[in-house]
Amino acid sequence: MHASPAVPTERPPLRGDLRSTLGAPLLAALMLLSGCASVTPEPVGGPELLRQSGLDRAFAARGVAPIGGPVSLDEAMARALKYNLDRRGRMMEEAVAMNLLATSKYDMLPKLLAAAGYRHRNSDATTRAVDSVTGAPSLANPFISSEREHTVSDLGLTWNLLDFGLSYVAAKQNADRRLIAAERRRKAMHLLMQDVRTAFWRTASAQKLRATIRDSIVMAEGALADARQAEAERLRSPIDSLRYQRQVLENLRLLEGIDQELASARIELANFINAPLSHDLIVVEPAEQLSSAILEQSVEALELRAIANNADLREQHYNARIAHAETRKVMLRMFPNLNLNAGLKYDTDKYLVNNQWSETGAQISFNLFNLLSMPAQQRLADSGVALADQRRVTAQMAILAQVHLARLHYGNALQQFRRADAIWNVDERINQHGANRAQTQTQSKLEKVSNNTTAILSLLRRYQALALAHAAASKLQAVLGMEPAVANQVGLPLDQLTAAIGSALRHENQFGTPPPAPAAAPAAAPATLEP
Repeated sequence: MHASPAVPTERPPLRGDLRSTLGAPLLAALMLLSGCASVTPEPVGGPELLRQSGLDRAFAARGVAPIGGPVSLDEAMARALKYNLDRRGRMMEEAVAMNLLATSKYDMLPKLLAAAGYRHRNSDATTRAVDSVTGAPSLANPFISSEREHTVSDLGLTWNLLDFGLSYVAAKQNADRRLIAAERRRKAMHLLMQDVRTAFWRTASAQKLRATIRDSIVMAEGALADARQAEAERLRSPIDSLRYQRQVLENLRLLEGIDQELASARIELANFINAPLSHDLIVVEPAEQLSSAILEQSVEALELRAIANNADLREQHYNARIAHAETRKVMLRMFPNLNLNAGLKYDTDKYLVNNQWSETGAQISFNLFNLLSMPAQQRLADSGVALADQRRVTAQMAILAQVHLARLHYGNALQQFRRADAIWNVDERINQHGANRAQTQTQSKLEKVSNNTTAILSLLRRYQALALAHAAASKLQAVLGMEPAVANQVGLPLDQLTAAIGSALRHENQFGTPPPAPAAAPAAAPATLEP
């Protein structure tokens, strides 16, 4: 009998082998943990804040055309559309939504994966055999099935039909989200135009009244000093002198309040058009008149226009479509998952007979627990659709109410402006008569200060009513979804964009612009009479 060959057994790894095997991963893990433990909060320092602030200011002013002279309303609106920082943010949000839509289209494509790798082991991959009938160990020596070091590469194409369907629905939802971003940009533009118009007319009133208010304050302070001197010298009775001072002080309080109220108008307008805040902004008032043509249209026609064009309502329609698409995604998840794959593989292992081969396959799978969760998921999707529909209905009813209210407010604001304009005309004529009487020395300082203050206050109220009328007009335009047809032309040069806005506003002369600005109240001449 032949002696059976001894079956060699592999020796266990020595301590040095174990150290060399586990040392590198253990060292990497310790370095990673020590790195995580060493992370500490790093507050931003003052120099870094100042440096970043300078960079941010330079970025905000990049590409902004300098202001070369007085700014008209058309140019102010053009500058706001082109340079306003909030509007830039809205346009970037729309660009992000557009890029999200572009990237989501690629999710519908099959996945083409290329992989390469290197494999190393510190001992041979040896295996033994067992007799399949007797179960006895094979008498042959263990054999090596894999090379210690070899490289592998793989190029595979997989396509999951369920993922394709879900990606298609998600792409449709992203398309609606892109439209929502566009509607939000429109809404931001409406609000910006409203703020620019209001700030423009406040700046115009401040510009018109600045010198007159300061001259009147100087004259009132002179009259107050004269009254106090007269009281000290007992030229008049004490009670009459105090009443005189009380009236002068009241006029001074009104004048200073007007001056403080108008002081911030220029800064607000400069902020809206992204102009230097220290720039002495000068505006040019347009010469057209406010129009009541929009009030002659029927409310039903305005309601239809708002339903078709209002940005908020259109956004709710898109949200409802997104919610309905979510129900389709729930239904798609109930279908079995079919996965198709094909690939080319290569392995440098010398023990392989075929180092290069191709594989194809198909696999269908179905998560049975989806059947259990389907009713809950369907209820969730249906509740989302119901919520979106409810929001759309609520928005529509609110917008219809806004149409009525905005139309009413514009009519009232227009009437208030006309009334304030008439009152100013009367007060200005009184002030002119007072100025004539002052030249003949038949008017006291108090009467002149009072007339000047009344005329200035009337002119301020006229401009305030004018700003409110424009704000109401802009609000009605926003509710109706009206805007200059230049939303997609912000890439034009500033002069061309200004001309396009002016042409669009004149073409859509639904509201118009105010009548010619009145001349400022005449500056008070130094009075020579004693109080």
